[in-house]
Amino acid sequence: MARHFAFVPLAAHGHVNPTLALAGELVSRGHRVTYATSADHAPAVARTGAAVVELPWKAELSAMAGSGYTAGNMLAMMAAGVTELTETFDALVAAFSEDRPDCVCFDIMGLPGRALADRLGVPGVALAPNMVGNAHFSLQSVMWPADLSPSDPRLAAIGRALASFAAEQGISPASVQPLSARVPLHLVFVPRAFQIAGDTFGPEFRFLGPSLPPPVPTPPRAPASAGPAAPAAPATPAAPAAPAAAPAAGWRPRTHDRIVLISLGTVFNDRPDLLRICLDAFADSPWHVVLATGRSAVPGPFPANIEVHRHVPQLEVLRHASVFVSHTGMGSTMEALLHGVPLVSVPQTPEQALNGRRAAELGLGLALETEKMTADMLRDAVEDVVADAGIAANLRRWRDMLGAAGGAQAGAVALEEFLDLRTTANRKVTR
Repeated sequence: MARHFAFVPLAAHGHVNPTLALAGELVSRGHRVTYATSADHAPAVARTGAAVVELPWKAELSAMAGSGYTAGNMLAMMAAGVTELTETFDALVAAFSEDRPDCVCFDIMGLPGRALADRLGVPGVALAPNMVGNAHFSLQSVMWPADLSPSDPRLAAIGRALASFAAEQGISPASVQPLSARVPLHLVFVPRAFQIAGDTFGPEFRFLGPSLPPPVPTPPRAPASAGPAAPAAPATPAAPAAPAAAPAAGWRPRTHDRIVLISLGTVFNDRPDLLRICLDAFADSPWHVVLATGRSAVPGPFPANIEVHRHVPQLEVLRHASVFVSHTGMGSTMEALLHGVPLVSVPQTPEQALNGRRAAELGLGLALETEKMTADMLRDAVEDVVADAGIAANLRRWRDMLGAAGGAQAGAVALEEFLDLRTTANRKVTR
């Protein structure tokens, strides 16, 4: 039976990207998917075949990074999220009122999707792009800043605002309490073996592991001119004096040297100090470096062995990389493991640090303490992970395991079975 699924994740790359393959898989099975997101993510969503509902959402998560991760910044971020919820919720409801979904798949850390399911009176399923928590592992203890007290009056004020919103909308207060209210099905885009205390989670948690999103179409090349052939490009082109725009789809390595990919992710990437350490670590070394600068202003000129861009097509670079110096957001961590690439973790947030430590515990890379890292430490860590035969063997095993984890197909089957069981139960009740 064809179903209609609403997807409502947080409007951030680390929360949208893991869901794209699942949305595409549902569409390929004949279901309809209507996906609410921001304009920035609309093109990627549209490539899955889902219908897009654009809303003026902006997931501002920068308060969670580095020394700025304090109670004050965290509470300001939470208050902004409440304001965005209250100001855009009517538009979200209107988008689905005339075309009600059979199920709302919402971000486990978000509020709008959970509230939408309650308002429409349809079942909700939690989507978790990161580790999840239970009685044996507290995710909240990792995510909350050390100076945030449960008795902080600002936290109480946020709670009152959410309770007032729930009353106005006629929904349960539990529907605006992320992480606390359980639902019958959680789809976790992490393998159970990577999840801390993974064997303590019951059948309501399906650990799918990662799935790659649909590829970005490669634009057609311009036809060759009829004139004389252009001279061949030099083997090692001069490095740009400033970060170039993102390379076009179809990236290929320009040398046969070992490649190290360096990226601090899509959110917490305004760290020119860290990127300068990376440049110093590999300048004029045998490594060919593909460096994504993000929002950081890093002045050139750059050594010829360092290729600098604001953004890179990460999956394409990972196909050729020997090592990934990463913030170890969960999406990047899973993508590295899917490609069998060892990790050197340079985290920016507590969650990223947790991911990096977990990867190191499992023998998949090394974790560095970001604020104490030097160029020598970084270069040594890269050399060590590449030379470690144990890490290489672990990566081969994990790559095979992730390939068999089920991914988007397992998630689609879980959603179909979940709705089929509810339909059967409802039929028995009405008889």
